[in-house]
Amino acid sequence: MKHSEEQIKEIASWREDLIKQIGKHTQAIEILEARLIVLDSMLKESSFTKASSLENVKKNSEETIVKERKSIPITSGSDGKVIANAFVSSEQVEIILESDIGIAADVPPFKSFFIDRIIGEMKRKDASDADSGKIQKDSIIDYIINKNGSNIREIIIKNYKEKERVNEIINTVGWSFTRMLENIKR
Repeated sequence: MKHSEEQIKEIASWREDLIKQIGKHTQAIEILEARLIVLDSMLKESSFTKASSLENVKKNSEETIVKERKSIPITSGSDGKVIANAFVSSEQVEIILESDIGIAADVPPFKSFFIDRIIGEMKRKDASDADSGKIQKDSIIDYIINKNGSNIREIIIKNYKEKERVNEIINTVGWSFTRMLENIKR
């Protein structure tokens, strides 16, 4: 059965919409699975049984996710102690602080340097690219800061797009965390 040119265009449009929807849902699932991993680690630290160990299916899916992500330790510049780990996937960079590190989000230079200057500049560039049609608006870099009280637990940076950005994000967040820890000790 042959379709008219208009029907083919409409089918192609439906296909594009489905691809966009799959992408959005895939990203949402990855974020939810990453949060589940964080919650499991927090439960483990509190001497509870890891929730995923109760069900082999969940455990196997988490292990698959962890294997697909590249882990990079973030160390303090002063003593080389691991203060956080960055988990890099094709969609996002997830920075999870070590459980014994307590840094409030309002300690300088987190907002002024890392958020406003580094991530903010990347966001401004992406917005400009979106305005000129080089990228879509939903692919502009963005971030989520999850806290435990006032302390940062994790930072999720979505739509980083370039490997160079990952390097810059990891280097500058390491520098920022080191300075923040120094500011806390004063």
